[in-house]
Amino acid sequence: MQFHAVNRVAVVLLGSERCTNDWISPYLRRHGGFVDLLFLVYDSPWVNDKDVFQWPLGVATYRQFPVVMPNSHMVSSARPFLCNFLGTVYKNSSRETLMGILKQTGLDKECITTGREKWLPQETVESLRQYQTALAQSELTLCPVGINTECYRIYEACAYGSVPVVEDMLTPGGCSAARSSPLRLLKAAGAPFIFLKDWKELPGLLEKEKMMSHEERTERRRRLLEWYSSFRQQMKDRFTEVLEETFFKNS
Repeated sequence: MQFHAVNRVAVVLLGSERCTNDWISPYLRRHGGFVDLLFLVYDSPWVNDKDVFQWPLGVATYRQFPVVMPNSHMVSSARPFLCNFLGTVYKNSSRETLMGILKQTGLDKECITTGREKWLPQETVESLRQYQTALAQSELTLCPVGINTECYRIYEACAYGSVPVVEDMLTPGGCSAARSSPLRLLKAAGAPFIFLKDWKELPGLLEKEKMMSHEERTERRRRLLEWYSSFRQQMKDRFTEVLEETFFKNS
């Protein structure tokens, strides 16, 4: 930047889960910096669709989550489990509540559940395999909030056609508290998820799941996979469109 060798700068930022990204503010061009465009993960109140755009979190590639290619077997095969949740269970969290409800109702026997007390930055080969198997063999993937409502699990479930059941609750911090939040980007795109405000609703939901026919489940899976593919393409198109408009249109 000192030698003026770069004329235009766009940044894709995996922002703070609490939306505290003040460190980059001075670098934005409107504040005298050199960053023309910022694509920012999570429901930041900065997003204005002019120079700050929201970007989806996506899957955890840093933990070796693979690119999953949909196939007919993924759509049509019978899945032996109603739901899954494999993850860290923090003390006094909604995740602890979720696990308790599954155990109390006996529904844990119809779902794949594995909890651990401490978050681990990397998966082992075996734990990654178990996680992928759980996604592929479950109709639903339970997505309780962590530090933020948006999590890798949501996108990873979509990749395998397992419908995300999302805890639709705002988390503490500086993220937007507008009516469309949390997950405003996904909601605006018409994500075919199941949104719950309280895990106490889960037993009733799972009882309804048991009544669904194989054909109904297959059709829902197909819609989810098609939506996810379309959403990814839309984000790619939007990204290149914004770059072209900002960097090249008036060049």
